[in-house]
Amino acid sequence: MSKQKRLKTKGALAWWQLSLLGIGCTIGTGYFLGASIGISLAGPAVVLSFLIAALGTYLVFIALAQMTANDPQEGSFSVYAEKAFGAKLGFASGWNYWMSNILIIGSQLTALSILSQFWFETTPLWVFAAIYSCLAIFVVILGTKGFDRVENILSVIKIAAILMFIVLGILAVFHVIDHTGQEPALPSSLSEFFPRGITGFWGSLIYAFYAFGGIEVIGLMAMQLKKKEEAPKAGKVLLIGVTIFYTLSLGFAVSLVPFTAFNDSESPFVTAMSAYGLSFFPHVFNGAIIVAGFSAMTASLFGVTTLLAQLAKRKHAPAFFQKKLSFHDLPLASLLLAVCGLILAVVAALVLPGRLFEYITTAAGILILVNWMVILLSNWRLIQTSVWRKVGHVIGITLMVAAISGIALEDTGRPGLYVSMIFLGLITFMALIFKKKHVKPKIWNGYPRK
Repeated sequence: MSKQKRLKTKGALAWWQLSLLGIGCTIGTGYFLGASIGISLAGPAVVLSFLIAALGTYLVFIALAQMTANDPQEGSFSVYAEKAFGAKLGFASGWNYWMSNILIIGSQLTALSILSQFWFETTPLWVFAAIYSCLAIFVVILGTKGFDRVENILSVIKIAAILMFIVLGILAVFHVIDHTGQEPALPSSLSEFFPRGITGFWGSLIYAFYAFGGIEVIGLMAMQLKKKEEAPKAGKVLLIGVTIFYTLSLGFAVSLVPFTAFNDSESPFVTAMSAYGLSFFPHVFNGAIIVAGFSAMTASLFGVTTLLAQLAKRKHAPAFFQKKLSFHDLPLASLLLAVCGLILAVVAALVLPGRLFEYITTAAGILILVNWMVILLSNWRLIQTSVWRKVGHVIGITLMVAAISGIALEDTGRPGLYVSMIFLGLITFMALIFKKKHVKPKIWNGYPRK
């Protein structure tokens, strides 16, 4: 049996399980906590930011799903980048994703620590960071099957948390529950909808896009599907569901309290319900957010562990990174390198507790968008599509460039831009000195010849 045939016959996931896994990788503290940053910049217009980000994410998903369905690859987007533009970009794409996920892990870890201080105010951030790091490593060591089970359970919990807030928001709007603050209201003018003008709205785009980060799991985990052709279905259900949850919950949040009440040390949903005298809500919801953040952090740790092993198989990383443990088929050296990233995040939480979450979130968001632009360009090069599909690629890339440039206008997020530029410069330098024979992509009926 050929290697390609073996790859096509393995897999035990149903499409709905991949959708749940995608939710686990997507909905995390980037949304539950990071949305507060977007609200503080854009006010009620943050809902529009998330709708624009959903459109951009959908365009990327379609491009990735099209390549995945017709040419399944374990390395997913980094393999397609290599086929389209050569080994150097394949190398850069893979390592950019690895680096962005290390930053995501740091962002989630910092957010989890901040949220945990809700109950233990005097406990240092690094203590919580160390505890959550150990728990995440334990889940990853469970192997693929154990990871899938844990992530599916945690995904259900985070969906339930969002639904709980939406239900409470409806009850608040219809005055079923009493409150002490302002009356629930929607903006009645453009100035109320864009309270900080176009620049504030522009700057919020990066945080909206960041909340959708994780869609790449559809490509990376598509090889685990029973039916590879169902990857597009899994992604569409994931995106539609996440977009509905995001826009409804954010819409209720900005209608219940003034946008100036939101800050990045508290979830916007806890802030929104603070005037309704629900003593149980902050505790229950804070716990649910911690579950969501831990889920997304663990998914990122699992993702960088498996991706580095795949990079090693393609000689984009030292060969020892693909050597696996005998009992759970897990690449040990790859996991250890990811753990080093966790340790750096713990140290950063210790020495830079101030605006660390915002800086890391911004940098991770920029690296994600760079990877998404590479996915769109790879699809353009490898697949002969209609003019409208190419227009979609142009729109997607334009939206992502706008999101990256928007953060340059905001003083608070600019350090994150500088951090991302440093990492991109390092990855570019490594790619330029990387040597591997380039094989020109072969196009057959619009698709790469297998």
